[in-house]
Amino acid sequence: MKRSRPPQISPAVSSRRKRMLAREEIELWQTVTRAIKPLRPKAQPDDIPEIIADGEGQTPPVAPSIAVPRIGSVSAPKPAAPPPLAPIGRREKSQLSRGRKDIEARLDLHGMTQARAHRALRNFLVRASEDGLTFVLVITGKGRSGAADAERGVLRRQVPEWLSLAEFRGLVVGFEEASIGHGGAGALYVRVRRVR
Repeated sequence: MKRSRPPQISPAVSSRRKRMLAREEIELWQTVTRAIKPLRPKAQPDDIPEIIADGEGQTPPVAPSIAVPRIGSVSAPKPAAPPPLAPIGRREKSQLSRGRKDIEARLDLHGMTQARAHRALRNFLVRASEDGLTFVLVITGKGRSGAADAERGVLRRQVPEWLSLAEFRGLVVGFEEASIGHGGAGALYVRVRRVR
């Protein structure tokens, strides 16, 4: 048996030409664009080509890729709010303290100045996030035992405050004081936010 061929369908030929914009339409468009506020500002060309209708009633074509610049002040978009911190659950903390969940990296801040410790903490968390780590241990130390309470454990007080700042919330899901076996009050379990 012979196979029959499907009927040939010729593609539709579009005879429509793009309509040229008249000067009044261009002016109207510019008026409208001055009155609106963009959702996302885009880089705009500095100048617009002048389009003038010639004597025969036809206007030269407008290139579709040319954008009309917005006149007036354009406010920058607000940066996205950093995600909120979530405490490490009791179950996960228990698994970490018993060794059922691994602590994938450690950072010891003993003996560092605040500036150096801040920089080291930031670099450590960036690397941990890029490497896809989940739980890390940050050791702050408890401070000198003979020092006055106001001077004792500067990093112990500062590191939780730093982890709560917006610059770290993109890297940290949450943190909790470590169990006694991992340093107790002188260390923190930190759950790292993975890079997507």
